[in-house]
Amino acid sequence: MRRREFLRTAALGGATAIVGVRPGAGFAQPPLETSRIRLSQSIAICTAPQLVAGELLKSEGFADVQYQDRSRPTTGALPAVASGAADIGITFSGPTIIQIDRGDPVVVLSGVHPGCFELFGTDRVRSLKDLKGKRIAVFGLGASPHVFLSAMLAHVGLDPRKDVEWVTGPRAESVELLREGKVDAYMGFPPEPQELRARKIGHVVVNSTTDRPWSQYFCCVVVANRDFVRKHPVATKRALRAFAKATDVCALEPDRVARSLVEKKWTDREDYARQTLRELPYGRWREFNPEDTIRFYALRLHEAGMIKSSPQKIIAQGTDWRFLNELKKELKG
Repeated sequence: MRRREFLRTAALGGATAIVGVRPGAGFAQPPLETSRIRLSQSIAICTAPQLVAGELLKSEGFADVQYQDRSRPTTGALPAVASGAADIGITFSGPTIIQIDRGDPVVVLSGVHPGCFELFGTDRVRSLKDLKGKRIAVFGLGASPHVFLSAMLAHVGLDPRKDVEWVTGPRAESVELLREGKVDAYMGFPPEPQELRARKIGHVVVNSTTDRPWSQYFCCVVVANRDFVRKHPVATKRALRAFAKATDVCALEPDRVARSLVEKKWTDREDYARQTLRELPYGRWREFNPEDTIRFYALRLHEAGMIKSSPQKIIAQGTDWRFLNELKKELKG
């Protein structure tokens, strides 16, 4: 479907809660192996295509579209998909590589968008190298901010295990520590960067949406359970197509999606959601090669001592680009 055709279709609006899609639109496909699909939950605004995809999946033939309960211990995309509690979802590339290295049955299918995380620092920090010997707040070791910042530190020659002090705690407390100057840096994901800028807490040291090399690689990726992909290749492709179209919707109609995020209670600040969706380059999912992302971050995480596998092994056992390559031809913009 051409971009203009898709925009005209989306403009119909009345057929679904977010975008209108003609039933049966798209290329002829074999019948689905299953009419049920379970999506992992997320609290990050940048994963908005997952919410939009919930509606688009119905137009792909899925009669039963389920989101995992956020109150369950496996609500995170990675544990939910790895455990089989969810079939597919959007999550962050760095932690996904660590899960693949551990042998968890997750498979990366596509990139979603580059950028979204931002590193904030006090006046004592002007560059990544300035973090040597400094205190950095994260809400948990192994969590996405810790993983991404560890990769960044390794990229500039610092050892995240020895050269910095990690301070763990709830997000709100970490932000206050930065405001009070009790820590030197904090890595935030939407809507945290928007809030920090609004409150004038710290200053941006690295913006992964605009600063190289981070802006050249996917932050968020689509992951699926390996057994689901093996047993349901047709369903996997249609689900990924819904995610790809949903990513286009976020690029084309950010204000509309932001309103939907608030209505669906994914966030309570429409202004922060709108700012995030307008800034993130969702349209890059066609342009960038997700394998480059996996290779880049796997190398960084190997240097940081966070994984044992080589980038080649991670790519071989934890990625499947068949469906993406087909969809890029079908969904040319």
